[in-house]
Amino acid sequence: QVQLVESGGGLVQAGDSLRLSCAASGRTFSSYIMAWFRQAPGKEREFVAARGGITYYADSVKGRFTVSRDNAKNTLYLQMNSLKPEDTAVYYCAAAPTYYRTVQGYDYWGQGTQVTVSS
Repeated sequence: QVQLVESGGGLVQAGDSLRLSCAASGRTFSSYIMAWFRQAPGKEREFVAARGGITYYADSVKGRFTVSRDNAKNTLYLQMNSLKPEDTAVYYCAAAPTYYRTVQGYDYWGQGTQVTVSS
């Protein structure tokens, strides 16, 4: 069982940076693939980035976002730079035993944190 709690969201202007954190409970954090997803109003939840032994990014955030993890602290991060209004969404972290880019592949989810980017 893994419990996930996101933090760090907020209201920023286009071009600004923001760092999200996801604190995980459980002693097996390091064995999971950890990912970030986001969901904008009226849209489906979409893959953003994942970090296991390899790092994966959605094309829309590649070069602007960086996913990292600190297994000693059981924490996943998402550094978001050069934010755009289209990045506005609720951001969720998720955990799975294997890498997936789909929502269905992930067993555990946090409650989400809102990121709003104004133009």
